Amino acid sequence: MKKTLLYIVLVASVATMAGCSSDDTLDGSTVSSGNAAVTGELATFDVQTDRTTAEPASTAAEYFPVEEDMLENNEFTTEVAIDLSNPVGKTENGVEVTVENGHIKANHGETKKVCYTLSGTTDSGSFTVLGNKKYAVRLNGVHITNPDSAALNLLSSKRAFVILAEGTTNTLTDGTGGNQKGALYCKGKLLFNGSGSLSVTGNTNNGIHSADYIVFRQGNNIYVKSTANHGIKANDGIFINGGILNVEVSAAAAKGINSESDIIVNGGRTTVLTTGSGDYDTQEGEAKGAAGIKADSTLTVNGGELWLKSTGAGGKGINVDEEACFNGGCVYAVTTGGQYKSNNDTASPKGIRADGNISVSAGKIWVRTSSTGGEGIETKKELSIAGGEVASYAYDDAINSKSTMTIGGGYVYACGRNNDGLDANGNCYISGGTVYAICSGSPEVAIDANTEGGYKLYVTGGTIVAIGGLENGSSLTQACYQASSWSANTWYALTVAGSTFAFQSPSGGGSGLVVSGNSQPTLLSGVGVSSGTTCFGGLGIVGGTVSGGSSVSLSSYSGGTGGGMGGNPGGRR
Repeated sequence: MKKTLLYIVLVASVATMAGCSSDDTLDGSTVSSGNAAVTGELATFDVQTDRTTAEPASTAAEYFPVEEDMLENNEFTTEVAIDLSNPVGKTENGVEVTVENGHIKANHGETKKVCYTLSGTTDSGSFTVLGNKKYAVRLNGVHITNPDSAALNLLSSKRAFVILAEGTTNTLTDGTGGNQKGALYCKGKLLFNGSGSLSVTGNTNNGIHSADYIVFRQGNNIYVKSTANHGIKANDGIFINGGILNVEVSAAAAKGINSESDIIVNGGRTTVLTTGSGDYDTQEGEAKGAAGIKADSTLTVNGGELWLKSTGAGGKGINVDEEACFNGGCVYAVTTGGQYKSNNDTASPKGIRADGNISVSAGKIWVRTSSTGGEGIETKKELSIAGGEVASYAYDDAINSKSTMTIGGGYVYACGRNNDGLDANGNCYISGGTVYAICSGSPEVAIDANTEGGYKLYVTGGTIVAIGGLENGSSLTQACYQASSWSANTWYALTVAGSTFAFQSPSGGGSGLVVSGNSQPTLLSGVGVSSGTTCFGGLGIVGGTVSGGSSVSLSSYSGGTGGGMGGNPGGRR
């Protein structure tokens, strides 16, 4: 596939910690399951559908596989108006329209620049397009229910520009009587434009399905529901450049947004709720869970917001077969289901999971998992964080890599309620950034590397707070210090070279509080903090004004006495 970046929208910078915000308030609630528990927004934020039209400011340049995918680079001057309430067969401007029992079929053949403008309502009809040239379908207040098959059936293999007319509401619903791939099915490239609203309900298969790729743009307001399979599916890629997308799916192992190729998110607000349990895939011989977003290739997030929640057993917020790259925007992912087990195989819940590398350079990522086996962020290969804010509050390991883990910048919070905070099954390198890690207690540690496998933790820089200590045998080029004691639910202020990071301790966690910075740090307990920039849902404050508190004695620290083997990433898809 030819891929050309088109810088139609200027890149808007994403603030490192405050670039995207949740509407939830800090109510002091505590999630207490497990040994390590925290308070605040990270423990309580939720995900719900939101059809309001205001789009987030965080945007990146629009992406189109080819320039021809942009509506403004095309002309559709041959209009064919069709009233679904009173359809009439006709031949007009080289387009043949036939009607049979309320089902309308339009064939524009070799005619170019055709725009079908649809309006009206039918409870037992459909609209089908055939033709050998690209075309547009303008939805101008149309409501189609087809009990037997797809409501909108775009069978031309050429580009289909679906335009949501400004100020209009449109609905598409299929029934359970056919074998259609979606309530809205497109054989070619499916390109959404316009600022109207569209609701799609799939009762037989997917809600929206393209056999090619799908592009969403600013102004789109689309709601998709599927009770039988995926919400939005594309064979060759899904590119979200803007708009408001809300997706709800309830089938077992269903995906809210599913691409057999890449997914790129550059803007807009996308919300996905999955409620189905896991299922056993007999063809692939493995247990699988539902997922808010599933990419069979790569996922790239450059801007916009993703709000993802999966409540069924084995469910995931994001599931990627290759690399996941977070370069901006905001991601909020919640899973509440436990493990799904079938035929001696297990699908475990994950906030974000990738078979390939995971990299974070900017933006904000918040993850919470609350049931058995729920790891926050997991990669089967390498994980690197160079910027942005990453906060994971998980039932199991908060952040886990099967291979190397590297943190060189940004703000990282990792609390494993029943396991490690940071867990690398290869070497773990910390050279920069601010890291606040918490484990559940011995034998787990706050920051773990697979010493038993011949690997170790290397600390050469950064500001570190580790409740539960560091892995045995660590290489601490930058000096680390252990506090004489620590108290639960208490505000501390760690000052390094004149810069202060204030943090609230959890209500429970591992023994031992270890800190590190690029010079001799000081630590105060029981402080008051005003102003500054909050992070981790209110659990940390950077650059605040500190008042009161008492000095905490710090002693030299060379590494933990426990830690055990780094836990291998567990569970399949």
